[in-house]
Amino acid sequence: MTTRLNLGQMFMIGFDGMTVAAGHPVVEAIVREQAGGVILFDRNVDGSGQNIQSPGQLRELTAALQGFADIPLLIGVDQEGGRVCRLKEKDGFPATVAAKRLGSEPDVTATRQQAELMAATLAGHGINLNLAPVVDLDLNPDNPIISRYERSFGAEPGLVALHAAAFIAAHHARGVACCLKHFPGHGSSGGDSHLGFVDSSECWREIELEPYRRLFQDGFADAVMTAHVVQRGLDPRGLPATLSGPMVSGLLRGRLGFTGVIVSDDLQMRAITDKWSYEEAVQMAVLAGVDLLIVGNNLLRRENVVARGVRAIERLLDGNRIGEEALRAAGQRISLLKQKIAGEVPWKKNGPMT
Repeated sequence: MTTRLNLGQMFMIGFDGMTVAAGHPVVEAIVREQAGGVILFDRNVDGSGQNIQSPGQLRELTAALQGFADIPLLIGVDQEGGRVCRLKEKDGFPATVAAKRLGSEPDVTATRQQAELMAATLAGHGINLNLAPVVDLDLNPDNPIISRYERSFGAEPGLVALHAAAFIAAHHARGVACCLKHFPGHGSSGGDSHLGFVDSSECWREIELEPYRRLFQDGFADAVMTAHVVQRGLDPRGLPATLSGPMVSGLLRGRLGFTGVIVSDDLQMRAITDKWSYEEAVQMAVLAGVDLLIVGNNLLRRENVVARGVRAIERLLDGNRIGEEALRAAGQRISLLKQKIAGEVPWKKNGPMT
């Protein structure tokens, strides 16, 4: 893969529309810039429809998107279950159950059954990447974005890892990749990074890394999503994890040994946009070690985000601020994940998540 191709593959973008055709902005990004993937939403922030209306419509949309791609796309959604799901029962999809309810039982049977149904639904509608499960620990009952929406399996890391492993195994059986989130832990925080700056320096605990450590040791190597959360004990500069080399390359890639795709949370969330321009955020995330950049186009509407992002990374190359080998490595990790989804490479060599 050329460096140019690697750069386009490093973007997963959102878009408006229940259908796509030649000339649509997302099609242009796929065809001209070789965008690596798309992220789908059922609703815009104003409540109007965005990408998902019915089962038949969704199958047609994902097939059309893949039809424009020379390299198969990652097609992702946040299908956690419960209140955070894009394929909703009212639109004709099976009902889902919140992680908190599933994690209330030490036995993972219900989690496995729910995940099997969820994964079958995703695969049957052309979606190959679930931006789930959440492995944040439910440490703060007043947390407005994790605990409030019952997105965590619980507060005990062993239980969270156990349920997450069952969730992941069910998805792998259907050829759907998973993405752990939100690294290095969002469950102890007191704020919502969708809305602005979140500093968890005083409340974050080392134990929040434990679910990641256990799942990595068990061979999980699909993807991990970074949080836009500041932890000054891990990065004294006060950068959110997505933009932090010490947290991304140092902690996640280095100390914890994660070998899969590192994914940013949406770069249009206010924890990022309130302080940095889009191009600055792209450059900082790439320099930190992020492989796949999500630009949701749900909180904001911006055209040409892939082209603009590619140019921003090219400026890093031109200024010798990053080497081609680092970008090729990112592209290779994304390519390997796509090979796993296609069944060309096993999810892992041994153990319960094969």
